[in-house]
Amino acid sequence: MQAIWSGSHGDAWKRGGVQIYGWLNAGFNVSTSDRGPYGNAPAAYALVPNSVQADQQVLFIERQPDTVQTDHFDWGFRLAQLYGIDYRFTTAKGIFSQQLLGSTHANGVIGKEYGYDPVMFYVDLYFPQVAQGMNLRIGRYISLPDIEAQLAPNNYTYSHSLLYTFDAYTQTGINATIKFDDHWQVQAGLSAGNDVAPWTSDAKPTLNACVSYYWHSGGDDIYACLNSLNDQKYAYNNLQSVYYTWYHKINPSWHTSTEWWYMWEKDVPNIAGNVANPLPTETNANGAYCNAGQLTCYAPETAVVNYTEKQFNAKNYLTIRNEFFNDIKGQRSGFRTKYSEHLIGWGHWIGTTVLLRPELRFERSYDVPAYDNGTKKNQLMLAGDVIYFF
Repeated sequence: MQAIWSGSHGDAWKRGGVQIYGWLNAGFNVSTSDRGPYGNAPAAYALVPNSVQADQQVLFIERQPDTVQTDHFDWGFRLAQLYGIDYRFTTAKGIFSQQLLGSTHANGVIGKEYGYDPVMFYVDLYFPQVAQGMNLRIGRYISLPDIEAQLAPNNYTYSHSLLYTFDAYTQTGINATIKFDDHWQVQAGLSAGNDVAPWTSDAKPTLNACVSYYWHSGGDDIYACLNSLNDQKYAYNNLQSVYYTWYHKINPSWHTSTEWWYMWEKDVPNIAGNVANPLPTETNANGAYCNAGQLTCYAPETAVVNYTEKQFNAKNYLTIRNEFFNDIKGQRSGFRTKYSEHLIGWGHWIGTTVLLRPELRFERSYDVPAYDNGTKKNQLMLAGDVIYFF
């Protein structure tokens, strides 16, 4: 953008407010798992054991609306394009999803290792006369709740929590965010469902509604969200979910964030091997370990995660993450078990364009072996990534 702004049409670019930027992101891991190409699963995004991976190379083209004024209408847009192994987590069915869902390797792994995904494409319409401002977003956008997000710079750490790995990633639809005052903000929207395009057979009219309350001059924020609700029946990633997040600033250098969610689907096919003539499952959408004799069943899961952050200076920060995840019917991770995960990580900036994030992570599945392709209950991983911003 500096090069464009300094060119012959630089002033026009500045007045238009359009920006082009992005990053290159690669990571490594050394893991106690080593079986199969994705043996670190259910951990994400450091998926391939003992390897170096090109995680996500991202290009943004965007114009942000001016939402800190109340005297005129404004607009914006965003197109975010991703290439790398991380497309395996961001893909929405019906949007270039044949890369992930349309092929199977000889080793039984579904999808290409690397792929492309337009993670976000939307327009923003800002109406300052509605309450203290309303932004209307139309298109494909990141699912509203969560401490974490898919794109590397939006996270404290390289790897993701299990809580984030198994919830919804993107929705395509329309969503309104309305600010009532300095304490209250509400959101409501209608989408085609989680990680599905409106033109697919899995699309369902899906409601979302969220409310946040700020106090202590922004030092505390409670955010409650009904992220998706429709007919609740089994389909591709048709998660029904409620979230609750609390953000708390302890002092100028310490803060903490805690998130809890509960998710479910109804009529999920039984894959436990205890029923005659089982129903087929969707590609890349697990069935459930139902009780004996059940053709389908209700499949819930719940999780909680806490982040505690210490900023030492403008260049360095510490992350401590602890979480618990209960995949009650095995429908999300593929294993009917409870998990815990613990991480300590470091963030270090080199100048203003390079971020290094090494981490040490230990996780455990309690009821059945879920790591190293179902052969181990424990996994220890040293990992890290580098982000180069441009």
